[in-house]
Amino acid sequence: MQGKNILIIGASSGIGHALALQLQDLGATLFTAGRTQPEGIQSTHMVWDITQTPAVDALNQLPDTLHGLVYCPGTINLKPFQRLTLDDYRRDFELNVLGAVSAIHASYAVIKKSKSASILLFSTVAAKLGMGMHSSVSVAKSAVEGLGKSLAAELAPFNVRVNVLAPSLTDTPLAGFLLGDDTKREAANKRHPLNRYGTPEDIAGMAAYLLTDQASWITGQIIGIDGGMGSLK
Repeated sequence: MQGKNILIIGASSGIGHALALQLQDLGATLFTAGRTQPEGIQSTHMVWDITQTPAVDALNQLPDTLHGLVYCPGTINLKPFQRLTLDDYRRDFELNVLGAVSAIHASYAVIKKSKSASILLFSTVAAKLGMGMHSSVSVAKSAVEGLGKSLAAELAPFNVRVNVLAPSLTDTPLAGFLLGDDTKREAANKRHPLNRYGTPEDIAGMAAYLLTDQASWITGQIIGIDGGMGSLK
């Protein structure tokens, strides 16, 4: 990753932070954006509250050429359908979909300039596998998958690749309420064919690979990293 400029949005915790650490070790030049500066990461940081500020204003320290963009923010808003309000759906859509669109808009010119870039978005296994109480997040993440495939087709002539990672339950601060005690953690393990829930490093490893030139023939893919949950019974 020497000589590669990579922007990670949401690098202060969870998968984004694990990815930033891996890319830093690989020699990438990092640019980060979010509400807080990521700890332990050498980066040009831009403060961005996705719900308050347009990305074109916040992402104001991008390099002339950008080789990778990773949009990590997400939501886990789990409620029965009758308890989900239209505001729940709007918030999930705004953070998961419109935030990604805004970030790509703001960095579009410098990504195309690279003539060999990679954009990574995040979905969820719940967009493929029907899961109760997931309707709001599933709607939003299904839209992310559609965005990723459409952009992959549109940007292929410029040699810009777009892929979407679809994890299952991963041990991040966002998912902390689902893994809050030994009983919950054991139940989460048993739901996965590989008998464990994910770690940020599990997801970050694939993300890092997709940002390298080794993955230069991979685009338009929804890649499940889910301990087998999305495909195995």
